[in-house]
Amino acid sequence: LDGAPQAPRRSAGGPDGAVDLPRAALGDRAAGRGARRRGRPCSRLDTGRLHGVQELAGPRLRNPDGSLQRSVRGFPTLWRIATEYLFLRKIAPRSSLLNAYYGAGFRHDARRDVESLYGAALLVRREAADAVGLFDEDFFMFSEETDWLYRFHQAGWRVVFVPEAEAVHVGAATHGGRLYVENLRGILRFLAKHRGLREADRARRLLLLALRVRALLFIGERRRLYREGARLLASGRVETLL
Repeated sequence: LDGAPQAPRRSAGGPDGAVDLPRAALGDRAAGRGARRRGRPCSRLDTGRLHGVQELAGPRLRNPDGSLQRSVRGFPTLWRIATEYLFLRKIAPRSSLLNAYYGAGFRHDARRDVESLYGAALLVRREAADAVGLFDEDFFMFSEETDWLYRFHQAGWRVVFVPEAEAVHVGAATHGGRLYVENLRGILRFLAKHRGLREADRARRLLLLALRVRALLFIGERRRLYREGARLLASGRVETLL
């Protein structure tokens, strides 16, 4: 896009195969306080430790302060949307029945095959990308990686979480949390594409109910976002929202 910052140049990497993403490329916010104090780069993606993964891989993600960013996800379904938006996952966060949307409390400490991952950092075989295609540009910022990884699964490719490799991800740095309705639209677009318009419209009604309940329970900015989302979902059937 015109005026967008240039993509960061990767360093040649150290003997361990790591690649440093320089702070200047992503700004001070990405570097985090600790990184600025110590003069370290904002992100260090250890690509050497991804070797041996034959299909698609995603690293463990860290927040700028070094804390874990939970990146393993399940694909959206009506039930999983209900467990998230109606707080059911809080009952048993480690249950695959009630919290599959968020990886059933997976500790992000071991390699495992997964359904979906955050798209902040992914290593994809060229052969797989050529076979499946790239991101679907009908998706605007949200759920595009979910759609992409779903298509890899459908084509028979494995998606592997690899904790030995790590990357720093500055959550919401692009949008600052101001595109909540687009997040909802991304979920509906995924369901419409892979489950059909009828299923997507059921999800629209479920989300509308959940956001109206949330708008009663929360105050401040969260209430405003939930009301904004509810207005979108109440404005028409799903085919008019996409």
